[in-house]
Amino acid sequence: MISREAISIYRLLLTFTGITLFFLIMLATLSVDALAQSNGAHDHAMDSESMMMDEPIIGHVIFDQLEGRTNGTDNAFRWDGEGWLGADMNKLWVKSEGVVEGGVASDGITEALYDRPIPYLRYFDLQAGLRYDLDSGPGLAWGAIGIEGLAPYFFHFAPTFYFSDRGRFAGRMVGSYDILLTQRLILQPQVEMNFYNKTIDRRGVGSGLSQLDTALRIRYEITRKFAPYIGFTYTGSYGKTADFVRGEGGDAYDPRFVFGLRLWY
Repeated sequence: MISREAISIYRLLLTFTGITLFFLIMLATLSVDALAQSNGAHDHAMDSESMMMDEPIIGHVIFDQLEGRTNGTDNAFRWDGEGWLGADMNKLWVKSEGVVEGGVASDGITEALYDRPIPYLRYFDLQAGLRYDLDSGPGLAWGAIGIEGLAPYFFHFAPTFYFSDRGRFAGRMVGSYDILLTQRLILQPQVEMNFYNKTIDRRGVGSGLSQLDTALRIRYEITRKFAPYIGFTYTGSYGKTADFVRGEGGDAYDPRFVFGLRLWY
């Protein structure tokens, strides 16, 4: 019989194989345009190097989610933000997210990543660095490598692969899309999926598809930098992760209403 761990590894590899194929197709689609661009690239190489040396260092910080979540009896606060510092070609990214409920922080993730554009693959950057799970539970360190950017039709897409020195592997896929109802009123569907190849008891996560977090938020941009929103989220825990959640008195399938702010500067 095939063990559960082997099945989990197979599912994890299958997911990331699909992601890889997706981007290979995108790369092939852009190859003709890339070849045309490369003809003039050599002539401007020296000028480009000179311009890069003169690029100013700038920064940007955005909190996509600063929100309260409630189902009527239980309340939680979730944060999800990121920022970067650097120039066009080289940036340092810092990302952080997590949940606080009943004075206990969970699902806390902090990442420090080096970011660089992928040649000839428009709107996507390669990111590599470190992730540390930091909350009220035991900490855990990972290496990280992934991509982030805009897929066709301006769909924000960020798959990331994680690895540790103990044979643990994990993956996360995050996607969202802004639907402009008006110039200020924006509907945003969003999904996040987390996978692990092994159960990590001290972190309360199981192998395979561990958690699915989906949301539908509608925000009103008073300014581009300040937008209150309301919405609905659904968090599902699966497999061994669901057992951990139930063991702590939580719900494996948790729908909630949300209200919050989106800020950036």
